[in-house]
Amino acid sequence: MKKKKARMSQGAHAGSKPEDCCALCRLSDDDPAMFGEKVTLKEEKLSVHYFCLLTSCGVYQRGEEDEGVFGFLLEDIRQEIRRSARLTCSCCKKKGACVGCNVRSCRKMFHFPCGRKSKYISQFTGLFPSYCPDHSPTQSLCVSSDLSLPQSCSICLDSIEPVLSYSILKCPSCHSSWFHRDCVQRQAHSAGLFFFRCTLCNNKETFQEEMQRMGIYIPERDASWELEENAYSELLEVYMHCDALTCLCTHGRTHSAKTGWFEVIRCRLCGSRGTHRRCSELKLDTRDWACSDCTQATDGKASLVASPQGGQRRSLLSKRHLSPIHSPLSCRRPSLPVGSGSPEEMLQALGPRLRPLCVQVEVDGDQALCAGVELVRRPDFDPTHALTVRFKGGQQTTFPSSLQGSDAARKYFLKLLVQQIQDSVVFEGPDGSKNLALDSQALRDDLYFDVGCLLALCLVHGGPPVGFFSPALYQCLFNYPANRPLAAAHMTPDTHFSRLVGRMAEAESLDALREVMAESWEFLELAGCNRPISSLQQREALLEDLVGFTMITRMQLPLQRFREGLQTLGVFDQVQLFPSAFCAVFCEAAGRLSAQTLAHVFTVKFSEQEERLSRETPVLGYWRHFLLECEVGRSSISLQDLLRFSTGAEDLLATAALLSPPSISFLHPPQGEGNGAKRKRGGGRREVLADEGLFPQRDPGSRRLLLPVSSTYRAFKSSMEQAVSHHAHLLPTHS
Repeated sequence: MKKKKARMSQGAHAGSKPEDCCALCRLSDDDPAMFGEKVTLKEEKLSVHYFCLLTSCGVYQRGEEDEGVFGFLLEDIRQEIRRSARLTCSCCKKKGACVGCNVRSCRKMFHFPCGRKSKYISQFTGLFPSYCPDHSPTQSLCVSSDLSLPQSCSICLDSIEPVLSYSILKCPSCHSSWFHRDCVQRQAHSAGLFFFRCTLCNNKETFQEEMQRMGIYIPERDASWELEENAYSELLEVYMHCDALTCLCTHGRTHSAKTGWFEVIRCRLCGSRGTHRRCSELKLDTRDWACSDCTQATDGKASLVASPQGGQRRSLLSKRHLSPIHSPLSCRRPSLPVGSGSPEEMLQALGPRLRPLCVQVEVDGDQALCAGVELVRRPDFDPTHALTVRFKGGQQTTFPSSLQGSDAARKYFLKLLVQQIQDSVVFEGPDGSKNLALDSQALRDDLYFDVGCLLALCLVHGGPPVGFFSPALYQCLFNYPANRPLAAAHMTPDTHFSRLVGRMAEAESLDALREVMAESWEFLELAGCNRPISSLQQREALLEDLVGFTMITRMQLPLQRFREGLQTLGVFDQVQLFPSAFCAVFCEAAGRLSAQTLAHVFTVKFSEQEERLSRETPVLGYWRHFLLECEVGRSSISLQDLLRFSTGAEDLLATAALLSPPSISFLHPPQGEGNGAKRKRGGGRREVLADEGLFPQRDPGSRRLLLPVSSTYRAFKSSMEQAVSHHAHLLPTHS
């Protein structure tokens, strides 16, 4: 069977005239990315688009690449023109339709450009099939991933409507990269087969396969920037010029001898300055030289090898020019699979960056914040080192010598640290909904950076969720929800600025508003908003500008340093990838009981035997689904009952104080009762035999919950409800 084959794209094509129309689609458009290369044969008075040839139903490549038009013989092209001249386009109702829907029962024919406008899809692979909108392939939203829908195209960055359609496509791998169809087609045309990949997750194989399925043409060639002649030739040029104030070489500044006094040697730091040895009074054997610019930039040491940690860290102005974290890991984006799980699992995935080396933190009494700040200000501080904690003073009663340096001491320190950070001078507002505060002493001490660094350390080293950010602070840091203006309600209550804005918002008349503005002229002048107001309709814009100044403009430096602190161990980058998933970690209080938070309280311990492991894996899914049903009220018990039954604690804060975290194991049926396999009986009313009588058990001493290994979710739910209800005295006791 004759098949078409996509040609290897060449760098040039025959000259074309804009007024010449394609013999198949009747259009003169010359857009290689959208219609393929347009080829005009002057002798034959014939012009065709490459895509029109590939998608036509009645023409095949019977020649070699250099024959006819990319292997399409001229006699075959003319025969296709005659065949399509009798067919009517279902879009424009004109003759010459050469492309048809690949579904046999569908009779729709169309021109290729008309099909693009009418949402027809042509696949440039295999037999090059085309489909009408009724039979076109579609993409589905990944409902299982807890990702926020993007608001902008990841290629052109223009806003998009986050609804999958013909015009809006998404990456099948990360589900976070959404883009316009035209944008991804032009990207594919520019990048070629070897460089075309997702702009966010960098996936190549799955991404290319999905884009071809959705009708994106990927040329089989190198990237366009690689085909440009001598595109990188300047990288091969070596700087050869004497930049000394007075050049003593008789042959001029550009002369460089192979050796000797008048050999040009380059700056070993920047490589963009040079000098003759004689012109800078260097020794004859000097090879190591630094220009004056680099010498000044390195305080006369002419070395970039020295670590910035050795400098005076407390100077804010000098720190702003240095890397905020003294480790290359801080600015490297984590290479995690997108959609890799819950926020806790994604933070745990940053754990392998931690080294086995330990750094000891000594806490005097309960002064966790002081100990943490002292830690990150050490000249040799490395965030990848594991933490060991020792308490001195009053806390020795809580943590005796046997527990000093233990995992329990570390978790208790991190819990204290988060609580004291919330109450520090860098935050203001009610508990559980804090905004950044502007504190001049904290700026001078660079405490915003230190606090951001400590919060990142807490999250990666297994500490509790932050849980006290206000939604406004989270939006200022991570732009989530995206592009949503802040309102007066987001301001910190009971502050001077919030009271002024509140009075303006409550003004009932234009005169009352002007009176408040007159009293607040200093605030308006400082915010750059001291402008005349002619109607109450202009008040909303004024209030929005004032809120933006109060929470963003005047807080630029604290926000910047706080973000740089959160960059530690890649935490900030990870949150930016999944802002909706991490919102609960930063904004919702840790004491709030939900299915997700309760699930993360327990450590799951599977059996080592493969046979048992295969039966335990679905039970873990039953457990998570059961938590969701308890949360939404589809079960006879509540999450509070379940927490009390499994851990004996009344709330999540109490579980965080436990020295040994709760765990989940599995309770298998006794030997001889089978594996809990399904057996139908009497019209399907009873499905499970071995599951009956198998109930969850708890071990208060070891804080272990044994889940019954049931073969169906219905049996699992029934046994859980009976056991927990009995424990909570919700059901009468059966003798």
